[in-house]
Amino acid sequence: GRSNVGKSSIINMLTGWSRLARTSAEPGKTRTINHFLINDRWYIVDLPGYGYAKTSMKIRDRWMRSVEDYILARENLACLFVLIDSRLEPQRSDLDFMEFLGLKHIPFARIFTKTDKVSEAYVNKILKLHDAAMLEKWETLPITFISSAVKKKGRKEILEFIEETINKFSDSI
Repeated sequence: GRSNVGKSSIINMLTGWSRLARTSAEPGKTRTINHFLINDRWYIVDLPGYGYAKTSMKIRDRWMRSVEDYILARENLACLFVLIDSRLEPQRSDLDFMEFLGLKHIPFARIFTKTDKVSEAYVNKILKLHDAAMLEKWETLPITFISSAVKKKGRKEILEFIEETINKFSDSI
C-alpha cells in the first residue's frame, strides 16, 4: 500500500503485539523488507510503501524496485494484501499496483484501513468507488476486508482468511 496507509499497524493488530512492526505518523518509516515469523508456521512481511515519503525520489524508486523484485521472486507467496486508505477516493498508485499484481498473476486481497476515522456510510461510498474503478479493467473483484487497527475491526476475518489461504497453499505443495 501507499506510504502511511497503516501496513505496520495492521501487522501489529493481527499479531496482537502493539510494537512488533514499527509505526510512525511520518510516511516512509518502513524502509526495508521486514519478516515476522508467526506461530513457527508462516511469515507476515512488512514492505515499504509506495508514494510519498520524506526522502529522495531516487531512494523511493529503489524501495519500489526492491519491493517488486521481492514480490516477483517469492515462490511461496500465498497472498499479498494491498492496503487502501478508506478515507480516499481511488488513487492511481493503488490501481496501478493492483494492475501490476494482476498482470504478474500475484494473488492479492484488498484491506481498506483507517475505517475508524470516517463513518460507515462514507466507507461504503468509497468502497463502491474503488470497485467501480477496478471493474473498468477487471472482470471480478479481489477479496476485500474492512479494517481498523485502532478498533481491531476485521481482525478475525483477516486471520480466518490467512488460515484458509495457508491451508490451501500447503495442500497444493
